[in-house]
Amino acid sequence: MGKFQKKHTAHFSESEVRAKKHLGQHFLTDENIAERIADTLSLSGYKKVLEIGPGMGVLTKYLLKKDAEVHVIEIDTESVTYLRENYPQLEGRIHEKDVLKYDLSQIFGNEPFAVIGNFPYNISTQIVFKVLEMRNQIPEFSGMFQKEVAKRICEKEGNKTYGILSVLVQAFFEAEYLFTVPPTVFSPPPKVESGVLRLTRKENLKLACDEKLFFRVVKTAFNQRRKTLRNSLKIFNLPDNLREDAIFGKRPEQLGHQEFIELTLKIQPYAISNQQ
Repeated sequence: MGKFQKKHTAHFSESEVRAKKHLGQHFLTDENIAERIADTLSLSGYKKVLEIGPGMGVLTKYLLKKDAEVHVIEIDTESVTYLRENYPQLEGRIHEKDVLKYDLSQIFGNEPFAVIGNFPYNISTQIVFKVLEMRNQIPEFSGMFQKEVAKRICEKEGNKTYGILSVLVQAFFEAEYLFTVPPTVFSPPPKVESGVLRLTRKENLKLACDEKLFFRVVKTAFNQRRKTLRNSLKIFNLPDNLREDAIFGKRPEQLGHQEFIELTLKIQPYAISNQQ
């Protein structure tokens, strides 16, 4: 999601940077909210930050005030031109790329970095999956989502909105829903409320089970979320005596991430032998 910047006189003016529907852009117009989002990062144990979709830099401005090396990645050419003209201190750190297709190690190598942004609604969950893939390098992640998505990521088991993203994120990160943002502070205003969250990576990143299998079990279970695990996990061809275990009588939204790890450990010997 792009942002709206005030009080700038540039060759490329704000009015020339149009919000593009196909990029999911809604420009944030509230400076206080931008500053609050920038303040969600602790900058503890790392000094590099990647902002996704800076638009006209309303959030960037506050990130640049911090003791951090700020990089921005932006696919919109108009926004990139605006940033280059108005933020000379970002020279060499404005990356005109599609974040979902770009290898971020080209920027950061193996060093740790935080991810932040006012994320376009249409790619926000894909950004979270990318962060999960790079979790070894990303100690903190914060930013703005559609409220419903932010709530889902932070939701606990036992609720209807709890799902794949909730389990996978919470297995590796502490997830906090911070505050709600009304549509009125955007131009153009979106049709829904937004929500800001923060993810802080857990100290122990290694799961007690096979991690690839864990992802597969979670996704398979929630693909038929109304069924019990006994039915939704039939694809694993588990023996009848294992499927009699009480955990298989539950539905996926009843299991916390720790119970999904335990479930994966029960399935693991059979899943691995079936692959051989």
